[in-house]
Amino acid sequence: MSMKHGKTAKADILLVDDTPENLRLLTTALTQHGYKVRSAINGKMAIMGAKALPPDLILLDICMAGMDGYEVCQHLKADQHTANVPVIFISALDEVLDKVKAFSVGGVDYITKPFHFGEVLARVKNQLIIRQLRTSLEQLNEQLEARVSERTQALEREVQERKQAQQDLLYLALHDSLTKLPNRALLMERLQAMLLYGQDRESYGFAVLFLDCDRFKRVNDSLGHSVGDRLLVAIAHRLSTCLRSQDTLARLGGDEFAILVDGIDRAQEVIDLAHSLNLQLAQPFHLVDYEIFINASIGVVFNRDRFYTELNPAIAAETQPILYTDPEHILRDADTAMYQAKAVGKGCYEIFNAELHHQARYLLELETDLRRALEQDEFTLHYQPIISLQRGKIIGFEALIRWNHPQKGFISPGEFIPAAEETGLIVPIGEWVFHTACHQLKHWHDSRITPEPLIMSVNFSVRQFSQANFLGRIDATLDRSQVDSSCLKLEVTESVLIEQPESVMSLLVELKLRQLQLSLDDFGTGFSSLSYLHRFPMDTLKIDQSFVSRIGEAPKNLEIVQAIIALGHNLGIETIAEGIETAHQLAHLRALGCEYGQGYFFARPLPAAAAELLLRSNPCW
Repeated sequence: MSMKHGKTAKADILLVDDTPENLRLLTTALTQHGYKVRSAINGKMAIMGAKALPPDLILLDICMAGMDGYEVCQHLKADQHTANVPVIFISALDEVLDKVKAFSVGGVDYITKPFHFGEVLARVKNQLIIRQLRTSLEQLNEQLEARVSERTQALEREVQERKQAQQDLLYLALHDSLTKLPNRALLMERLQAMLLYGQDRESYGFAVLFLDCDRFKRVNDSLGHSVGDRLLVAIAHRLSTCLRSQDTLARLGGDEFAILVDGIDRAQEVIDLAHSLNLQLAQPFHLVDYEIFINASIGVVFNRDRFYTELNPAIAAETQPILYTDPEHILRDADTAMYQAKAVGKGCYEIFNAELHHQARYLLELETDLRRALEQDEFTLHYQPIISLQRGKIIGFEALIRWNHPQKGFISPGEFIPAAEETGLIVPIGEWVFHTACHQLKHWHDSRITPEPLIMSVNFSVRQFSQANFLGRIDATLDRSQVDSSCLKLEVTESVLIEQPESVMSLLVELKLRQLQLSLDDFGTGFSSLSYLHRFPMDTLKIDQSFVSRIGEAPKNLEIVQAIIALGHNLGIETIAEGIETAHQLAHLRALGCEYGQGYFFARPLPAAAAELLLRSNPCW
C-alpha cells in the first residue's frame, strides 16, 4: 500500500482464477472491505496485468487450464518488477505435496476452497501488513542515508525504529497471526536445524507429529468463524500444555498443527505424547455459550530407524523410513501418516512406515505417468455391449477407458481414475473419451452395421461438470464429429447431482435441449437418490451390479431390484442392469421388466475392431 497526498491508498489486489464464480465471490468480499480488485481468468492475462501495473498482492488459483498457478508464480518471481509481489495460492487440493510445491515456487501462503471469507480477509490483511512493513523499511533506509550526515541523534533513533520494524516484520513473517504460534516457515527452519544437528550425532532423536482436527469444518459451518477462531486459539493453548520447553508447536494453516518433539530417547515417549494430546482434546471446550467437542488425527514420523524397531521389531525392516535430509520430506510423510489415521477412524494416531511412503511415491508417479499418457496417446477405449433384454439384441455400447502403461502394463481404471479425479486430469481425459467415443459412433452409424442407430454411453465426472465452458466443449465435440446427438447418452453419478443441484439442473436442461440422453449411474448405492431423482430429467437408471449379483441370494434382494425397476417405470425412466453374469440373473431381470442389461454374460468390454466383429455376427441372447 502506498501513500498518496497524505492518505493511505486502497491496496491493489489481483485475482487470478479461471472460474468466474470464484472471481465474483472474492471480488465482492474484498471490495466490501475497501480493497481495489483486478481480475484475470488465466495465467497469461495475470502475467501481463501484473507486469503492466504490479499489484500489492496476488490471489492465484493453482488448478487452471493452460498455464497453472505454479507456472504463473515462477514467471512472476523471475521478473524483477513483480518478484516482490506476495502470492497467496488458492487451491481445492489439501495434500502436503501441493503445499510444498506452492511454497517452493515462491508462494507466501495458501487458502483452501471452499472459501471461508474471514480467513481470506485475515490472510490478505496479514500479507499486506508484511508488505507495508517492507516498504516502510525501504523508505526508512533511504531517509537514514540522506540524513546520516545531518542528525546523529535522529539517526540513532531511526536505527532503533528500524530494528523494531525488522523485529515486527520477522515476527509477522514467522508466526501465525491468530494463535501467535510459530508458522510453517519457522517450523521448517527449526526442522532443518534439527536435521543438520542429527547428521553427525547418531544418538540424537526427534519426532514430528502432524495434527488435523477432525470435523472442524462443522464448527465453522454451524457456529460461525468467530467461534471457530476462538476454538483454534483454545486448541493451541491446550496442546501447548502437553509439551516441554524444547518442543515446538506450530500452526500450519486452517485446523492443521505440527509438533517437533526434540531430543527423545525412546519411541514410547512420543506415543505417550500422542495419547496425551488426544486425551486433552477429548475434554470439552467451553466457548461463549457453547460446549464443543473436538478431536484430532495425528501422524507420527521419527528421524531414526531404531525408534521404529523399538515399536515393532518383527517388521522393522519393512518400516524403516528414508534417511531424511529435506524438512519438506519429513513433514510430507507425517502428513501422509495423519491421513492414514483419519482413514482408520479419526481421533487416533498412525506411525509412518515404508508402505505409506511407497504408496505416496506411487501416487506421485501415477500422476506424472497420467500426464504423459495423455500426451503420448497411451489410452484406448473398449466398448461393452448394452442389450435389449426383451429382444436379446445389441442396442448400443458403453465406452470404457483402458490404459496400457509402456512399462507397468495394464493399469485398472479403478486405480487411475481416482488419481485423475484428484489431480484434475480427469477433465482432459474425459474430453478425450467423449471425443473418441463420438467419432467411433459416427463411424458405426455411417457403416450401417445395424438396422437401427446404435446408442453410445459415456461417463462424465463431477470435475467435468464444474468446468466453466462445459457446454461449449460438448458443442465443439458434437460439431467436429457430426454424430447424431440423440444417440449419445451421458452417464453421471449422484455426486454430480447433489453437490450443486441448481447449477447442475440448468446444465442438464441445456444438455436435453441438445437432444442428448442422460443416465444416472450406480443408482441406489448413495444416500440421497430418492430425494432428488424426480427433480432431474433422467432417461435411464443404471441398477448397480452389487444388487444384480445378489438377485437370487434372498427374496429381499430381488425385491430391491423390483422396486428400482418399478420406480423407474413410474417416473417414465428406463432401467439398465449392470454386471449380468448368469442366465439366472438374466431371467429374473426379464421377468421384472428391466429394459436393458450389460455384463460378462453377454460380452466383456471389447476393442473397437472386436466390437464391430461382434455387431456383424448379429448375436441374439
